Amino acid sequence: MIRLSMMARETKDNSIDSVIELAHRLKLDGVDIHLSGMPRERDYLLRVKLLCLKYGLSIGYAGAGSFVGPAEGADEQMEQGKRDVDAAAFLGAQLLRVFARHKWPDTEAEQEALWRPMIHSFQEISDYAADRGVAVGLQNHDNGSFAMTAKQVLRILREVERENFNFLMDTGQWLGAIGSHPRGEFDPQVDLYEDYLRPTAPHAVYVRAKIYKIDGGTEEFMDYERILGILAEAGFNGTMGLVFELGERNSIPYEDCVRLAVTHLREVIAGG
Repeated sequence: MIRLSMMARETKDNSIDSVIELAHRLKLDGVDIHLSGMPRERDYLLRVKLLCLKYGLSIGYAGAGSFVGPAEGADEQMEQGKRDVDAAAFLGAQLLRVFARHKWPDTEAEQEALWRPMIHSFQEISDYAADRGVAVGLQNHDNGSFAMTAKQVLRILREVERENFNFLMDTGQWLGAIGSHPRGEFDPQVDLYEDYLRPTAPHAVYVRAKIYKIDGGTEEFMDYERILGILAEAGFNGTMGLVFELGERNSIPYEDCVRLAVTHLREVIAGG
């Protein structure tokens, strides 16, 4: 049975603790910890870990940074990445989320000049993570990224060629897909399901389920019945982590949106 979690991060409106407590009230299976913006001290991480244990919540992925860009920033990126691996290992997270976030260059020469060092960086962080029992998950992103299409994602997975380097699918964040719509970048010629989700679904070990407009009880931007069908065909039986990008599109408060999203996805999963 596919399990449900939700992302917990420090924001001006919600603390990680409050999201963990909400996940407990909603009887979710786990939480996904966004490392950016939160303390990394041992005592803090231990408190988060024990709070999840108290509430019976697993920690799915721990969100980290990007591993592509100019050479002068590569060492700093790697050192931060290794600290993120250590934090994920301490938390007992199943997966460390990583990005290939960087503006896609205009010329093929510029693209390839950044591509090969990126692959080497993913290999290095994967090797470091493997020694600490941590799996790494590449997340797709819609723009400013080297992983914004299915073709790019599959090429990265193929070239990194590490057993613990996996794919963390974000259902909405693809080039020109519906996840870009809130920023006015939606391309109606893009078929999210056939262009992006179906080709990459066999490689997904974890899924970020984007929720955009749910105040009517059903997610309006994304067809989760179709998405669950694609995942089922690929044999996916992992965790779907709810990620809310609600903006001002919803007429009800955040927590009510979360409750509706959980109910909606549980019904779709059960019906699948």
